[in-house]
Amino acid sequence: MKVRLDLQYFAGEKTEKATPKKRQDVRKKGQVAKSQDVNTAILLFFVFIILLITGGLLKDTMTSMYSKTFTEYIHHEVTQEEIFRMLLDFLSQISIAVAPIMLIAIVAGIASNFLQIGFLFTAEPLKMKLNKIDPIQGAKRIFSVRALVELVKSLLKITVVGIITFSIIWINRDEIMMLVDKEVNSSLAFFGQMTIQMGIAASIGLLIISVIDYTYQRYDFEKQNKMSKNDVKDEYKNIEGDPLIKSKIKEKQRQMAMQRMMSEIPNADVVITNPTHYAIAIKYDENKADAPYVVAKGVDFVAMRIKDIAKHHKIVMVENRPLARALYDQVSIGQVISEDYFKAVAEILAYVYRIQKKI
Repeated sequence: MKVRLDLQYFAGEKTEKATPKKRQDVRKKGQVAKSQDVNTAILLFFVFIILLITGGLLKDTMTSMYSKTFTEYIHHEVTQEEIFRMLLDFLSQISIAVAPIMLIAIVAGIASNFLQIGFLFTAEPLKMKLNKIDPIQGAKRIFSVRALVELVKSLLKITVVGIITFSIIWINRDEIMMLVDKEVNSSLAFFGQMTIQMGIAASIGLLIISVIDYTYQRYDFEKQNKMSKNDVKDEYKNIEGDPLIKSKIKEKQRQMAMQRMMSEIPNADVVITNPTHYAIAIKYDENKADAPYVVAKGVDFVAMRIKDIAKHHKIVMVENRPLARALYDQVSIGQVISEDYFKAVAEILAYVYRIQKKI
């Protein structure tokens, strides 16, 4: 049994990869392949690394503020000026201690975005769009494949972070049980060290998940921006123009150029022929050019038309096969002849002028 399929029903199927123009258009709209988890993982990793480095400074700053409060400021008078001065002192110390963390957070955030999408600034996502508050579209997004992927990803992140946190606590369970016999500074140092361990390990786990998520986001982005064969054709037409219209425009331009060329033939001084295949109309006007120039040229049918017009306007035609072919190949319409052909053309023009009794 044979089944006939009409391929036009498949013309709208999106099977083609997005063209560079399509990618550029969606990028201008802020639609790019990006995973927010990459930003979070890189940010957490570097923040905990900087905490590992500057943790001592943060601890010293906090203890210094605590000591200064109960040794110096407690004896000051409670006035508006004094409270303002204490507040400025605390804020300056906290700013110095937190500045490295804030700086590395900003750098990590910018770097993670740049690694994924490069430099991109657009206000298109900030525009108000009514479809964003459409309940039907919202329901479709809630029950879509993307929503299911996000749910699975969230559960996976919770599981990974929970396992890592529990594992580090379990590994350090003996030290935790012995904290009851240690002083406050040792206990704080231990908890700070364990917190940084958990943070770095969790951020590495999240980074692995983010790489998988970024791979999926790129796949989903490519899938959403696929184009049908008709889309590709329409885009090409918009960029290059309809080939049929372009061919008609070119044909019209050729016709207009031909008409202009033919209208200049009656002003020519002589037509040099092959004699059958080539025809070149030459004009010498010292007010327009320093040397003779070509006003028209053609082969075969065009050459026949040039000769017919020349015959109708009683323009002298001279047969010179090598000169006709050389002028046709090397001199464009409206261009003066080269010095190599001055002598040959001058002799022909002198002959024509003698015939017409112009000299």
